[in-house]
Amino acid sequence: MASKVRSEDEYGGKVNRAIVDTGVKMATGLLVGGVFSLVLLKRRTWPVAFGVGTGFGMGYSNAENDFQNKNAALLKRLQKVTPST
Repeated sequence: MASKVRSEDEYGGKVNRAIVDTGVKMATGLLVGGVFSLVLLKRRTWPVAFGVGTGFGMGYSNAENDFQNKNAALLKRLQKVTPST
């Protein structure tokens, strides 16, 4: 018997994934922007802001795609079919 997943649990999982993904991307942007700022650009602040903003935008885009993909549940169950000759 397959266990049923409640819709609120699925939604909560998507929210958690979105928050974690956005946080990781923002932290990576902060790190990369900080390295560029310290090494190449004489300690200017705009590379850090650009890196954090880019990370936030990427995380938001991924979350939006995850929430709007209505066939995500079906895609998990698809299997590759090999043609028989």
